[in-house]
Amino acid sequence: MSSRSDSFECHWRPSIGLLVAYLGAQSFAVLALLLADIPFHWISLGLSLCLLHACWVVPGRILLRGPAAVRALRHDAGGWQLWSEREGFQPVQLMPDSLALPALIVLRFRRPGQWLVGSVCVPADALAPELHRRLRVRLRFSRNRWAAPG
Repeated sequence: MSSRSDSFECHWRPSIGLLVAYLGAQSFAVLALLLADIPFHWISLGLSLCLLHACWVVPGRILLRGPAAVRALRHDAGGWQLWSEREGFQPVQLMPDSLALPALIVLRFRRPGQWLVGSVCVPADALAPELHRRLRVRLRFSRNRWAAPG
């Protein structure tokens, strides 16, 4: 595809579409809890868990406001790197279950020395259309895309 020295970098912004999809899914979960024929204490527990999840996910993962929010990806001769305000660019190993579709890119990654796998969702409206396409192509056809960094 391209030479190993050819670098690629993209920075994304918060996605309105992802926020709308998340709020829609939360609305269905709340509606299901309210319509379910279960005791009130289970309904209140479910609603509390929905609220807790929204408070955890929306600011950092969807609106990208937290210092640990991943907002950029770079690929160069050293491999793949993700960027957050807190850590700067950090090397990662992309996992084979990463997904690159026209409407959505799901990056599954593992940081060196960690066994937990993280993920980042990059919808099409978070990047310019040409940049989103270039990222999808790079993810599909890069040599050694699943190789560990280092």
